[in-house]
Amino acid sequence: MVIEKQKVVSVTYQLNVNEKDGEVVETVNKEKPLTFLYGVGNMLEKFEENIKGLQQGDQFDFMIPSGEAYGQASDDAVVDLPLNVFEIEGEVDYDLLKVGNYIPMQDQQGNRLDGIVLEVGDEKVKMDFNHPLAGDDLFFQGEVLDVREATEDEINQGHANNAEGV
Repeated sequence: MVIEKQKVVSVTYQLNVNEKDGEVVETVNKEKPLTFLYGVGNMLEKFEENIKGLQQGDQFDFMIPSGEAYGQASDDAVVDLPLNVFEIEGEVDYDLLKVGNYIPMQDQQGNRLDGIVLEVGDEKVKMDFNHPLAGDDLFFQGEVLDVREATEDEINQGHANNAEGV
């Protein structure tokens, strides 16, 4: 069975940034593979394009330029937020607000955003909402472990059951 729309795909991979032998930022192994419903927008479009038509046991090795992955880092995504945004029941959790921590948040439309704390001041918190891999070329090397038909539930839900990936 080949990878195509509405198939559940399981892969292993190593992800390096900026060079084929650059910094390893993620390794997904056989014990906990990335499993996803192909063709529904849950993965990077170029990732899916590069594995389309492969089947169980096939190896892959490709690069996605930053502009087709997570884009370039933007100064507009670095913002100062009022400290009171981080209050819960009138108290700020300073254990959460440590430089380098990722904090899940929402924009005004309710979309989830993950931000990293850059600075904590007396009245403001500087957050970076750029994707951690913005500006990086992505180098994937891996193997297709399994390809199967999606169940009706998986198709209706828009994701593979027990899927771990993004």
